[in-house]
Amino acid sequence: MPPKTAVKTKVKLKKTVAAVTPKRKAVANPTKLTKLSVKASVKTSGATQKKQNKIKAVAKIITQSNRMAVDQNGKIIQATELWGPHTGKMIQDIVTFVYPEDALHDRPSFGASSAQNLFIASIVDGEQDVVIGGVTQTLLFERIKLDETRMILLISSIEPAKGKAKGKTSKNNFNLTEFLSMPAAANTPIITVPHGLNDHATMFNHMSHDLMVLMTADGNIIDVNDTFTNTLDYTMQDLSDFTFMDLAHPDDRIHVRPTFKSLLQGETIAGQMIAFECRVMARDQSIHSLEWRMKRDGKNIYAICRDLTHIKESEETNLRQQQQLSEAQRLGRMGHWTWRVGDRAIQFSDEIYRIFGVSRDEFAPTIDSVNAMLHRRDVGRMAQGFQRAMIEQKNYDMEFRIVRPNGQARYIQLQGRCEQDSEGEVMSLFGIMQDVTARTQHEQDLREAKEAAERAYAAKSQFLANMSHELRTPLNAIIGFSEMMQRQLLGPIGTEKYLDYIGGIRESGEHLLDLITDILDMSKIEAGKYELDIEHFNMMKVLRLGAHMIEGRALDAQVKIISSVTDTMDLDVVGDRRAVMQVVLNILSNAVKFTEPGGEVRISELHDDCEITVRIEDTGIGIPASKLRYVTEPFEQAANHFTRNHEGSGLGLAITKDLVELHGGSLNIQSTVGVGTIVSFTLPRDCQKKPH
Repeated sequence: MPPKTAVKTKVKLKKTVAAVTPKRKAVANPTKLTKLSVKASVKTSGATQKKQNKIKAVAKIITQSNRMAVDQNGKIIQATELWGPHTGKMIQDIVTFVYPEDALHDRPSFGASSAQNLFIASIVDGEQDVVIGGVTQTLLFERIKLDETRMILLISSIEPAKGKAKGKTSKNNFNLTEFLSMPAAANTPIITVPHGLNDHATMFNHMSHDLMVLMTADGNIIDVNDTFTNTLDYTMQDLSDFTFMDLAHPDDRIHVRPTFKSLLQGETIAGQMIAFECRVMARDQSIHSLEWRMKRDGKNIYAICRDLTHIKESEETNLRQQQQLSEAQRLGRMGHWTWRVGDRAIQFSDEIYRIFGVSRDEFAPTIDSVNAMLHRRDVGRMAQGFQRAMIEQKNYDMEFRIVRPNGQARYIQLQGRCEQDSEGEVMSLFGIMQDVTARTQHEQDLREAKEAAERAYAAKSQFLANMSHELRTPLNAIIGFSEMMQRQLLGPIGTEKYLDYIGGIRESGEHLLDLITDILDMSKIEAGKYELDIEHFNMMKVLRLGAHMIEGRALDAQVKIISSVTDTMDLDVVGDRRAVMQVVLNILSNAVKFTEPGGEVRISELHDDCEITVRIEDTGIGIPASKLRYVTEPFEQAANHFTRNHEGSGLGLAITKDLVELHGGSLNIQSTVGVGTIVSFTLPRDCQKKPH
């Protein structure tokens, strides 16, 4: 709370100045202050006697307390003894505001003529905390308008420093009364400090995002607002020699010059505003796109512009993205569409127009026009799909056909989504359409080719099955009669050479019968008609019998058979005994056939409660690694220089693999050329419980 002496001084000041001007506080009503200021101005413009009275009153105020008077240029022209040493100095040199953001306007004078008066013009009337000579004080700042062209700023101490004399005017040769009585022409033109509504206009000016420029009738820049300097980084000193055309981008000057020239030469209608877009280069060489609006009023040109740089960049980005999207849709033959529920019109992207074979200018997409292009069998299905999507509020997709104006049919895949409002109701449907004609046609071709291949394969299998049966009958007769002749059951042949021929006929017939049997089995397996004859049998007995059956061929080939399966070993297995025996014989036959004389074939097994693994290893020629994946396919052989000397249809391993897999087992082959081959197969002990 201020001392009592300060309160008395303040009350006395109020009474003395009441007839001159209202006291301004930081919280005062701006509109009320404006009315009072205007009223005081009218009174002082009356009679000379009233003016002289005001001058004397102001002079008296200064001498009654710790006060100083500052002219419109910021110079201290009169002060009491407390501040006497500061007389003649600039106020901004001795006063520092504690809270400058409250004490100073952001930009007090749009169009001020010099930097010298900006500080005095920016001070807000009222009580402000300041620092003078290292001492913090609360001072009262009041402007007094003397006439239409002059004013002074009175600064009064609310809490004067203790021990200092008050009320004595400083000893200097300046006469305040004489100064205030001088004609206006002898003083520098004052700064017009905005009050009332002008205060609001200034505030709005500096809150605006628009760039504001004041120019002469010749286009020279007089002043700019803060937004202009903050955006383009130019100071008034930088712009002192600039014209508007200097700011314009060189590439835009040829377009802007005629418009701006008409404004300079007064060719526009009085008060008419011109608008155009023009790029401006900032101080850091960055380019800003500005939208200008200019109006000429007397000798000045007022310009307001809006920075469209970010908008232009966004537009360019959006345009680039739209182009990329359009190009991507063209490459993917895909477009997007939107339909608002209840509307007849449908929005199509450019690509959908191309898919439908129509142009945007000639075709208006509506429910009726699109239905007219649908294939007659797809019209109802399309309507049902849309209705179901709106009722169930779910995503949907479908395929339909359209008929282009040129009669060409196209297959379209549609994928749609539902857009819902705040209440959960479907307000629109949107999605994509893709031309899948090529894919659909390709799928149809593949399907037809597959069906043709299946028919051909079935015909081949049927033919082989029929031929196998037809060939078996004469072969059985050939084999039977040759065997009778070889044994001479009906009497001696007479010539030994015939016996050799008959033996060859029998062996060839048996080989051909084996081949036909393999073909028949393969045909049955591929046709899915091979059925296993499930029974319980001794797996060890099958292995021993297989080894015994192949021993004759092994002896002829000088190959030794070594088996780890002894006569005392038994293992009960559930499966097709004949099929398992064929698997064992096929593997052993190949092992003996492709093992050179002096080699050996080993048979071993390993089993547990669930499965049994049989391993047959030979020291034969081996299979190339590149052929391992193919040897189990029909009619495939590991072709090399050695296999050409051996007979075979190439069906043995293929049948073996299929028979093992029919039991739910697996076949594995490991081989090294020149070292040998290991063929192992694993079977479940109960094929009826085979894993799926």
